[in-house]
Amino acid sequence: MSAKKDTRKSAKSTNAINKKFKGFTDEERVAMKERIQELKAATRRGPRADKADGESALLAKIAEMPEPDRAMGKRLHAIIKASAPGLSPRLWYGMPAYAKDGNVVCFFQGAHKFKARYATLGFSDKATLDEGHMWATAFALKELTAAEEARIGALVKKAVS
Repeated sequence: MSAKKDTRKSAKSTNAINKKFKGFTDEERVAMKERIQELKAATRRGPRADKADGESALLAKIAEMPEPDRAMGKRLHAIIKASAPGLSPRLWYGMPAYAKDGNVVCFFQGAHKFKARYATLGFSDKATLDEGHMWATAFALKELTAAEEARIGALVKKAVS
């Protein structure tokens, strides 16, 4: 029996060597750092944290946003509070969010957050928006008209039902 030279290729592909992993964007890193700060602040506050703490942090974050995200964030805050007063305002990855029993149900992501062309109103898996086997969990927002405001109010009510 002759000794054969091992001709197996390494697990690494030659294409993988030439590609560089870009990792997270600067915006994603900032969001993760904001989330860490939120968790640390919540731990420091402990069980005495109340709805007012979350709302003041949320309103401060909205105030930091550039226009038109700021105006949209203020209007969404009013709509969500009116539609589902039981939701607790808070920050989530540096974004205004609203929670039920400690779980985020919906959130607002300004267009500036990830340099997108539109803002987003998103719903988590805790939102009860189920409709058949497929349903939307995020909505692009370019402008808030009376029709969009009514639809958002209805979605938020359904999400917490």
